[in-house]
Amino acid sequence: MRSRSQNQRRRRIVQTAAALALRGGVEAMQMRTVAERAGVALGTLYRYFPSKMDLVVAVVTEELDLLESSIERRPPAAPTAAGRAVDVLMRATRGLMREPELADALVRSLIMAEVKTELGQRITDLLWRVAGDGGRDGDAGEPDRDAPAYVLAGSLASVWIFELLEVLKGHRDVEQVHERLTVTAERLLPGLSEE
Repeated sequence: MRSRSQNQRRRRIVQTAAALALRGGVEAMQMRTVAERAGVALGTLYRYFPSKMDLVVAVVTEELDLLESSIERRPPAAPTAAGRAVDVLMRATRGLMREPELADALVRSLIMAEVKTELGQRITDLLWRVAGDGGRDGDAGEPDRDAPAYVLAGSLASVWIFELLEVLKGHRDVEQVHERLTVTAERLLPGLSEE
C-alpha cells in the first residue's frame, strides 16, 4: 500500500509524462526527461515504472479514468444496448485520437502484451455496465466474466481495438469506425439488457 506522498509522486510523474506526450508524442516521453520535469530521481521513476511502456499504460489508464468519470456524469442515452456501447467506444476513440501516438502505444501493449495491463478488461467491464441495465440505474454490480453477456461485451471490445488499429494505420477514419462498430454491436448485443 502506497503512502499519500508516494501516490502524489506517482500522479506527478504520470501528469508530467502526459504533458510531454501531448507536446511531442510518445517519443517526447523520455524517461530521463520525465524524471527531471517531475522532480524525481531517475531511479525513483524506474521504481514506479520499470519501462516506458509501463508509463504509457499509466497515462492511458488515467485517460480511461477520465472516460469513466465522463460516463458517470453523462451516461449514454441511447435506448439500446448496442447504441450505449457504441457511444462509449466512440468517446474512447475520439479521446485517444487526440494523441495518436499514445493510442498506438496502447494498442501495441494490448496486442503484444508488452506489459501487464487491465485496460482491455476495464473497457469490457465498462461496456457490460452501460450496455446492460446497470448503465441506466448505475448499479450493475460485479460482472460474471463467464456469462454470455460479458463475453459478447469482450468481443465488441476486441473489435474496437482492431478498428482503432485500422485508424492508426490510416486504413479507416473515425466515421467508418463508428459505422462498423454500430453494425457489430447491433449483431452482438441485441437484447443484452434483458439478460
